[in-house]
Amino acid sequence: MKIKANGFNATMLLFGGVLIAIFLAQPVFALSDAYKENIYNPGVLKPIDSKLKVKVGQKAPDFTLPAVAGGKIALSQYRGKKNVVLSFVPAAWTPVCSDQWPGYNIVRDMFDAHDAILLGITVDNIPTLFSWTNQMGKLWFPVLSDFYPHGKVAQQYGILRTDGVAERAIFIIDKKGIIRYIDVHDINQRPSLEVLITELEKLK
Repeated sequence: MKIKANGFNATMLLFGGVLIAIFLAQPVFALSDAYKENIYNPGVLKPIDSKLKVKVGQKAPDFTLPAVAGGKIALSQYRGKKNVVLSFVPAAWTPVCSDQWPGYNIVRDMFDAHDAILLGITVDNIPTLFSWTNQMGKLWFPVLSDFYPHGKVAQQYGILRTDGVAERAIFIIDKKGIIRYIDVHDINQRPSLEVLITELEKLK
């Protein structure tokens, strides 16, 4: 991670680096026994099962989705205001997803430093996402439901799998609405947070 005079100071970056190392090494929050009992393990899945429909350098397809916190959020509402990170995960109440999103809580300051908002998206319905995110603990970013029409946004981006869930994917979209980074990740693994932060650095 680069240290810039006009960015975080060295102490903050060092602290952030330690947090990232912890995040990469192990689950970042303790699951209660009751919560663990409700996690469904789908086993090892085909790493990628879709055909991407967008590419770096093109305008990101706009969308409007309902949020767990209420109301609706449109990608276009951040145009000219924020860089946007879209984090698609396959399904609520599954192991890797339940570890990935809470991990973003420990690096919220890094998103703020890069003038970025994170939007979490799954094809689950609102009641399911409400229950799941409440059990994970408070997330600082909006969680959106791509449930109906089922997986429409995931399909727009070309990351809807044949079984009806989204790929585990990251898209970085700049303030002009242009896609600057894509990672359609092995669905069985958590994407690298360090890589994400490095890619956000490139927007400055």
